Amino acid sequence: MRTHLTQSYVSSLKPDPGKALWITDDEIKNLKLYVGAGGSKVWYLYYYGSDGKKASKKLGAADKLTVAQARMLAQDVGGRVIRGENVKKEKPSPKLTYGEFLRAHYEPWVLANRKTGRETMQILRSTFEFLMPRPVAELSVMEIEQWRTMRIKEGRKAATLNRQITALKSTLSWALDREIIERKPLEKLGRLSEADSEKKVRYLSSDERERLFNALDEREERIRTGRDSHNQWSRERERSALPNLRAAYFADHLKPMIIVSLNTGIRQGSLFRLCWSDIDFQEGILTVRAVNSKNEKTVHIPMNGTLTRALKEWKEQTKGDGGKLVFPSPKSGEVMDNCKTAWARLLKDAAIPNFRWHDMRHDFASCLVMNGVDLNTVRELMGHADLKMTLRYAHLAPSVKMKAVETLDG
Repeated sequence: MRTHLTQSYVSSLKPDPGKALWITDDEIKNLKLYVGAGGSKVWYLYYYGSDGKKASKKLGAADKLTVAQARMLAQDVGGRVIRGENVKKEKPSPKLTYGEFLRAHYEPWVLANRKTGRETMQILRSTFEFLMPRPVAELSVMEIEQWRTMRIKEGRKAATLNRQITALKSTLSWALDREIIERKPLEKLGRLSEADSEKKVRYLSSDERERLFNALDEREERIRTGRDSHNQWSRERERSALPNLRAAYFADHLKPMIIVSLNTGIRQGSLFRLCWSDIDFQEGILTVRAVNSKNEKTVHIPMNGTLTRALKEWKEQTKGDGGKLVFPSPKSGEVMDNCKTAWARLLKDAAIPNFRWHDMRHDFASCLVMNGVDLNTVRELMGHADLKMTLRYAHLAPSVKMKAVETLDG
């Protein structure tokens, strides 16, 4: 039988004593769920091998793989079949090096299935270059422990090392799930305490905020003056002029992007992927969709007057609508990948040191807390999975704590 499989439906399936049941997913061709008479539930993928014969591949038990994970794995295995790879279980080659594993197996998958795939591969290759010629099966806890100890002596922060090792261990878990390796070599390698990584939350002082917007205004004037000079030069030579920026609300994308970031706390990656369909002017809500969110959670952020005016002006200026990007790349029209040069020049002009683009997110949360907004509301606006991430801002509201203990005065 073929049906649309959902997680609740799979969980609710009951075994039929004396009779096995096969259910075919209507979304992924040849993905089947086997429900045994004894209650076992197992995912299988059916396919035609290079010899033209029908074959099957066991993907895993339904209590280990969700419907979404089974579909993703089925697509991965199906792609390997199309590429002519043998997906039947074989004893892993003891000579498969970590570099070969990344190149032949993990990299194609992570680039196709993860938004941060390219960044992940860059981290793995630059950080663990020494592992590339090592057989995957021979990676050891002691080897990574020694590497980590050396990095700590060099002054690396625990949080950085934890992120790097998490990326490494994720590749090995992926390999184990696909039977490329028989065990996880680094399973017993624990995390470091991140006490050394605790640092002061960076946000703008009132003076820095004023300097930032003064520098933005000066930058906009420079761009407009440059456009005026170019158009004057073009007219003198009877050539077509570029649009007059004196009539535009903004000289380019940087100022409205900064206004959005400071008034929503949106991450840069989510900002670059923001579409006009994500902005509801009638209800006054900006939505960060799960597909564009770091933790894959949809977040709805109310828009204040400053943000609403800036976005309305930018939309009118760019004639934005529908699913179009709010801030497309000026060069390609596609998703922007960075604005490092313009940002660095702006901070230099504003004389603001040690302030990253991501710190505008911290500035958003810090201002909310200092204005008396409760931490749980801040958590929801920031899209944090739990309150632990939000507690870093708690020290910014001493007056709230003082009022709390004053209730005991009686």
